[in-house]
Amino acid sequence: MFAVYASEPNAEKPLDSLVIGERPEPEVPEGWVRVAIKAASLNMHDLWTLRGVGIKPEQFPMILGCDGAGTLDDGTEVVLHSVINAPGWQGDDTLDPKRTLLTEKHQGSFAEQVVVPARNVVPKPAGLSFAEASTMGTAWLTAYRMLFVKSGLRPGQTMLVQGASGGVSTALIQLGRAAGFRVWVTGRSEEKRALAENLGAHQTFESGARLPERVDAVFETVGKATWSHSVKSLKPGGIIVVSGSTSGPDAHAELQRVFFLQLRIAGSTMGTRDELNDLLAYLELTGVRPHIGAELPFTEAETGFKNMLDGETSGKVVFTH
Repeated sequence: MFAVYASEPNAEKPLDSLVIGERPEPEVPEGWVRVAIKAASLNMHDLWTLRGVGIKPEQFPMILGCDGAGTLDDGTEVVLHSVINAPGWQGDDTLDPKRTLLTEKHQGSFAEQVVVPARNVVPKPAGLSFAEASTMGTAWLTAYRMLFVKSGLRPGQTMLVQGASGGVSTALIQLGRAAGFRVWVTGRSEEKRALAENLGAHQTFESGARLPERVDAVFETVGKATWSHSVKSLKPGGIIVVSGSTSGPDAHAELQRVFFLQLRIAGSTMGTRDELNDLLAYLELTGVRPHIGAELPFTEAETGFKNMLDGETSGKVVFTH
């Protein structure tokens, strides 16, 4: 079958390991289902896989893609939940120490077909296109959990999103605006800040700029480059919710400010199957739809990967058959 895959790990030149070609059709184990992929979205995780992060060398070649939407053998339209738990796990999906994502152990969604455990598909709402639904499982689910499960924010409070154009950031902007928060956003360029305003941000600022006042919560996916600004931007007792560190993980901790102002730092990773169902229902109720920056055929996947590597994305990159 047609697939977009990583042939081997390549830490320095990840795109050199990107292959668009043929891979064997997957077998369907008992308790698993086959999904014919209609659309799948690109994540930073796919670049990390190409670099060999979070995956053993012997697991290559690996079909890329954590997210997707498609149809079961009986025609049912579904969205993938990308967190695969150990058999018999009970409780929060994201706390399973043996959990894995597609492409870490199991072949991913950038293909004609993918197989996943039966519990890892949820019904696709009729009001969402396959392209829109394909962005839900990682970026939008991560944003939903950060905002509604981890932050503790109340409508009317102020949130700061560090970074204006990534998949999680654009989801946070749209979800936060729809939920009644005052949404502030930082961005490196006028173009990125304009995108954030078009998606609902009340105000935007240059990266690192002094804000008019301190905020109730900061949402971090950037890491080292923005961490100090995030800490300094919080009200006493405020919270940073962090789900990534694309600029590097080794930020200065600012511990004196953290304890003196009683700041809170909460980690957040992906989300549960129930939260994915709630997110899909939320979009149906509000009419919010994800911002897709580029929709490309799978045959042009390398263009999407290059744009992400160069930091030139504006919203989600989606591949379609």
